[in-house]
Amino acid sequence: MQSIRTIEKDVVVIGSGTAGLAAYRSAKQHTNSVVTIESGAYGTTCARVGCMPSKLLIAAAEAAHNIEHSTPFGVYSKGGVEISPEAVMERVKSERDRFVGFVVEGVDEIPTEDKLQGYAQFKDKNTITVALNSGGQVNVQAQRIVIATGSRPNIPAFFEQAKDRLVINDDIFSWDTLPQSVAVFGPGVIGLELGQSMKRLGVDVHMFGAGGKVGPITDPVVHQYAEIAFADEFYLDPKATIESIQRVDSGVEIQFINKQNEQELITVDYLVVATGRRTNTDNLAIENAELELDKFGVPTANPNTMQTSQPHIFIAGDASNQLPLLHEAADQGKIAGDNAGTYPNINQGLRRSQISVVFSDPQIMMVGNTYQQLEQAQDINRIAIGEVSFENQGRSRVMLKNKGVLRIYANKTSGQLLGAEMIGPSAENIAHLLAWAHQQKMTIAQMLDMPFYHPVIEEGVRTALRDVASKLDA
Repeated sequence: MQSIRTIEKDVVVIGSGTAGLAAYRSAKQHTNSVVTIESGAYGTTCARVGCMPSKLLIAAAEAAHNIEHSTPFGVYSKGGVEISPEAVMERVKSERDRFVGFVVEGVDEIPTEDKLQGYAQFKDKNTITVALNSGGQVNVQAQRIVIATGSRPNIPAFFEQAKDRLVINDDIFSWDTLPQSVAVFGPGVIGLELGQSMKRLGVDVHMFGAGGKVGPITDPVVHQYAEIAFADEFYLDPKATIESIQRVDSGVEIQFINKQNEQELITVDYLVVATGRRTNTDNLAIENAELELDKFGVPTANPNTMQTSQPHIFIAGDASNQLPLLHEAADQGKIAGDNAGTYPNINQGLRRSQISVVFSDPQIMMVGNTYQQLEQAQDINRIAIGEVSFENQGRSRVMLKNKGVLRIYANKTSGQLLGAEMIGPSAENIAHLLAWAHQQKMTIAQMLDMPFYHPVIEEGVRTALRDVASKLDA
């Protein structure tokens, strides 16, 4: 019988994605006794199947869309737009592999003795058992532990009726070409970005939701605008009633009640599930670590220190189920790694103002406190809301990007910026302006003192700020 080797380390980092790599590098600044454990291929979710390949698909879709809609400018494309799905996917995969390569190069720089490749589980709160990919087993005695195991797509059992035609966003980026038709379930960030991109690249798209949401939007005015805007481009029902899903010879047959309250039957090539993600903490034998868990079975953690109920165990990135965004994963990983490295000395890390962007068209952004958070935390009547429509905003009309609405929230008494939600042009850029102002705790008056050039889309921000200012207490 083969003996099980035991090694001792000051810090063990489980996972080597964005959060895991940040935690490793931060911990190494305080101790050389650090090891990472990775069960799969190296390369972050963002680079492999997330933000980067999706933006490559979006870029191709935007190129096609801009050509197709150039006529109002007096610019004509004879014969229409010709799209090569094979060429589109070849570039997506080629550039995706390039981005992954950069991540892998960074991992290659980590000393071999600091890396274990295998499947990790808690034996107890200080011992990690690793079933090595190469065979055999190692027990790692850890003084401190960082859980950075990421997340995976959540697939409700109902959709499994699509059988081999059921795909997730991870699968799409391995396609060699694009299908004729898809049904996308989940009009969230992933669903909107991929669904709209495929539509603009010639794929027939039906998009269904269950809870009524469109993207991450919580503001009812912005939500209503978004639903109408996207429904103008492809079939969208965020409160769909799906009666049946069946795998048939020609693809996937879906029977549903349409928005006219009529029964409808469609057949699509693939069913794309974009119904969110779940953390990869359920396969860690987490119960052996004696951690306090939330209602989803995820370890609870202080968002400023990433420290769990076991003071020597930290959690970061998507695994924490706090804010599943790359920049948040990087920040959380750094905080967790620093604190694991300096434990028992614990410090609060830099937590930036919340910022999120959906790269749809129009784009969606949210900064600071959402409408829903403000509504739940305090009397919404004590919040001043400023609004601007981009339909008649100068630069937006010039560019034929004049769709959208921005809503800015401020404390009615102090005038301090509290947050914003928006659908519209250049939302990714406007989000940064507002996030910087929010983090600096600026007032609406201070923001109006800032320079605005003419003519730019950002002038719409000034219009919304002036609207807020007119509603503040004297």
